[in-house]
Amino acid sequence: MTNDSTLIVESAISLLLLLIQVPATAILFSRLLKGPRRHPPIEPQQPIPELLGRVSIVVPTLNEALRISPLLAGLSQQSYEVREIMVVDSKSSDGTPDLVKASQQKDPRFRLMTDDPLPSGWVGRPWALHNGFLYSSEASQWFLGLDADIQPHPGLVAGLVKTAEAQGYDLVSLSPQFILKYPGECWLQPALLMTLLYRFDPAGINSEQPERVMANGQCFLCRRSVLAAVGGYSSASNSFCDDVTLARNIAIQGYKVGFLDGAKVLKVRMYEGAMETWKEWGRSLDLKDATSRSQLWGDLWLLASVQGLPFLIVLTFLLISPTFLYSPTPPLLLLGLNLFLLVIRFAMLIAIAPSYDRTNAKGSWLFWLSPLADPLAVLRIFLSAFRTPREWRGRKYSAEL
Repeated sequence: MTNDSTLIVESAISLLLLLIQVPATAILFSRLLKGPRRHPPIEPQQPIPELLGRVSIVVPTLNEALRISPLLAGLSQQSYEVREIMVVDSKSSDGTPDLVKASQQKDPRFRLMTDDPLPSGWVGRPWALHNGFLYSSEASQWFLGLDADIQPHPGLVAGLVKTAEAQGYDLVSLSPQFILKYPGECWLQPALLMTLLYRFDPAGINSEQPERVMANGQCFLCRRSVLAAVGGYSSASNSFCDDVTLARNIAIQGYKVGFLDGAKVLKVRMYEGAMETWKEWGRSLDLKDATSRSQLWGDLWLLASVQGLPFLIVLTFLLISPTFLYSPTPPLLLLGLNLFLLVIRFAMLIAIAPSYDRTNAKGSWLFWLSPLADPLAVLRIFLSAFRTPREWRGRKYSAEL
């Protein structure tokens, strides 16, 4: 192929990629510009007498013995705003119930119950939470669902309820501070998190579109009256991202839903290492159970354009097209756009650094190289988007789900 023909092909490919990437970059930029207006992170607070007994906490468990102890200890440090702490266990075989019973001896607010057999059409986690809701006290004004892997700070519940009531939220969930320990996850986990941050408004910005609402079931506070009005967790019964599904269903009903920064009030140790993070977290990050097909395709286009391609395109220019400086306008524009996207991506590391506890992490410096894992993270979302999980936390599910 002659030099002129090569330049024509390069220009055509570059123009096509620009047509794909430029609109996605505009959407991303419009979302990132909202960051300075977001609600500040939730702060731990002391309760006031008016909060007495307002909150029922429900924790779904299935073989959580290795990681539930920090949660149990943290919940015991919450004050009188917590009426009861219900642990709904799905027949754990690893000693999880024994740990809960030990906490119950020290704090009578703890209650241990076993959920009913899992019915057809339900995923285990929303079923356990639904059971907890049905058996929780009707005198409580707020329902707080917590996952077994979180580590709450004293003052979490008081700060969360005070914020919800002051801001008029009917449902509010929190993003946590992630605890990292191993090199692989320091590199991969932030790239996977970025797939969420690129698709949705920043935590602390109220979405005006119910279908774009974000939520995190690890810390999920909802008015009991609102949860009762929507039938508990039944509208998210078969969802593997029940938190987002339920939050969007509640937003559609006209209730105020918020997703706030909780890095100062709770930590979470989700998975052990990069492989478990890739397998377990990666298969729910697509949020397909709460998303229309057209929206899912739109999200995949956005992620591929602004997160998956920039590093690969810049690398291609550097390795394969060292003469790019002499190229016509489209290739130069393409290179400039993708360098700009990489600058944004590395700058985002500064923004999300407070969302990570890397104090005891091995190879914590790899966090700053996580943009190089972006193509893998986007690939993981694509792989998950077209597969329905058949097993979750040791439970197997039928094809009809």
